[in-house]
Amino acid sequence: MWLNKFLDVEEGIEALIPKIEKDIFKKIKKKKLTPLEFTVLEAIFNVKTISGYDLIEILNNQFAKTWEAKSGTIYPILNKLVTNGYLTSRKIKSPIGPLKNVYSLTDAGTQIVKFKVSENFIEQLQFMENFIGELSLSFIKSFPDELLDEKTTIVKDLLKDMFQNIKNKIPTNIKFARFCPECGSKIHDKGAEFCAFCGADLRNKI
Repeated sequence: MWLNKFLDVEEGIEALIPKIEKDIFKKIKKKKLTPLEFTVLEAIFNVKTISGYDLIEILNNQFAKTWEAKSGTIYPILNKLVTNGYLTSRKIKSPIGPLKNVYSLTDAGTQIVKFKVSENFIEQLQFMENFIGELSLSFIKSFPDELLDEKTTIVKDLLKDMFQNIKNKIPTNIKFARFCPECGSKIHDKGAEFCAFCGADLRNKI
């Protein structure tokens, strides 16, 4: 989830050009991304190929009811990111209905996400630390004086548990939710060798 400011990717493109063939950036038409647009790119980066429906599910999980991702917001963003050269889209056969679109990052989109995440990682952590600190303090101060010590202890315990949960979600061998590279459907069976929706071979691919 990217907050706080627009992300200017022109600097990233200029920094990456000496390392990568210039051709992959030719289709990038828009040089500034909104925080939500970049959040969409980052979410797709983590799963490689995904349908709009599953992307909305991921975003709603990330925002934890502080904001609701809806199709009327997300699909226009996806179309815009395709038009501007950050995503590719292709139609695949859906097992339960008509053809559906699945989305993947272009080579340029992939390199830009890697660059901007690396460049802004510490800054984003600091932003979240400041936000959590201010939110926690405001929560504690919203109670009468006689409850401040009790609420302070509760907040400290909650934060301790939260950061332990974050650590637990970053294992040595990072594994994310599995999505079929062909149709973008979420793979519910961890040991599945073939996609239950389109039959694609999943062995050694995801």
